[in-house]
Amino acid sequence: MIPRLTLTARLTFLYTLVSAAVLLGLGVLVAWSTHLHFIDLDRDYLLDKVQLIQKIVDETPEPAELSAKLDESLNSHQGLFISLTRGDELLFGTGGITFPAELAGRSAADQPVDWAAGEGQLRGISTEISAAKMPGGATSPGPSLRLTLALDTQHHTHFMQMLRQQLAIYVVLATLLSGLLGWWAARSGLAPLRTMKERALRVTAHRLDQRMPIDAVPVEMAELANSLNTMLERLQQDFAKLMEFSSDIAHELRTPISNLLTQTQVSLSQHRDPDTYRDILASNAEEFQRLARMVSDMLFLAKTDHGIQLPNREDVALQDEVRSLLDFYDAVAEDKELRLRVVGAGTVVGDRLMIRRAISNLVSNALRHAHPRTDVELTVERQGDGTDLCVTNTGDPVDAVDLPRLFDRFYRVDKARAHPSSDGAGLGLAITKAIMLAHGGSVAVTSVAGRTQFCLHFVSQP
Repeated sequence: MIPRLTLTARLTFLYTLVSAAVLLGLGVLVAWSTHLHFIDLDRDYLLDKVQLIQKIVDETPEPAELSAKLDESLNSHQGLFISLTRGDELLFGTGGITFPAELAGRSAADQPVDWAAGEGQLRGISTEISAAKMPGGATSPGPSLRLTLALDTQHHTHFMQMLRQQLAIYVVLATLLSGLLGWWAARSGLAPLRTMKERALRVTAHRLDQRMPIDAVPVEMAELANSLNTMLERLQQDFAKLMEFSSDIAHELRTPISNLLTQTQVSLSQHRDPDTYRDILASNAEEFQRLARMVSDMLFLAKTDHGIQLPNREDVALQDEVRSLLDFYDAVAEDKELRLRVVGAGTVVGDRLMIRRAISNLVSNALRHAHPRTDVELTVERQGDGTDLCVTNTGDPVDAVDLPRLFDRFYRVDKARAHPSSDGAGLGLAITKAIMLAHGGSVAVTSVAGRTQFCLHFVSQP
């Protein structure tokens, strides 16, 4: 199995590859440009000799004198080969080389031809020149003069070989140096990632307060660091809630279990009559029912943590559900001398049983905390983006500090459990919030001058 490369190795490899391609391209460009430059220099040199020979031909009408003048003018030019012919007659020649046939067929003198002659390299041109003053020249019958020149380019070839070798060595060394610099740059650039890695390794269940550095990292990594910090903050908050939740569960379960254990031990301490055992079993059954409701509520909340799906969706008339529940709570309200009132109407889309459970939790909570001989009012009202159902009661005011936490699990404003007759475990409002979130709505609470109001907001379905 091929091991995966580190990000530093990948960046170094890519940087080295790009550098090699750029350097290789630059080397080819330099070599080719130098080659073209030598061609231009040789062409200009040969064309200059063509003009010189043309001038000598114009000034020397006699062929016998022409060879001597050309030899005198051109004998100092090393590596220059000349052939001046008229038809098949050779008027002047140097070097004793053989010119290729394709060279004589070219009409453009500015396009040199390269060829090999033994171990040497030659570059030449061929052109026709005027011979008007010579016997048999352009003003008299007979062929014109054909001038063919060649230049030994062995020194150019040797220079180009040396240049290519030096460029190749330079490309290799520069590529290696670029790779080394690329590794250093990649390692230095990724140093903030290593810092973030070290911080992440220090994060444990007992050290969730670690945060990623933001000011000390580049802008591109600052967003990642900020996202990780946000995630760590959520984890820290959720972990704190989980620890608190676990502590609350242990506290809530300890009381009924202790009651059951105490009653059972007392009943077994001595022989009792059947009626006494029956009373003890009935009391134990009530504690078991309370435990069963608590476990059921905790299972429901656990499902909502993973995203609950509504079992059924249907149109629910809120005023009908409210009146149906009030028939059930009439006896409790009469016992506490409370008046129940329903105002307004509205229809929402959702699961009927879950909506009824949410309303029931609010009504039960209002009846529990309302002062005697006051009103508990349920209002259904259409809003711009949905429908609100509010439950209002008059009782002891709720401190502003406690309002945001009323929907936390096992949270009670009365830390001393001022309502021992209640069988609630502090999960009703948390379940109500979970039900509203499952419906895409929300729940809010306000408490002003002893009037506490819980509102369920249902968003209109498209």
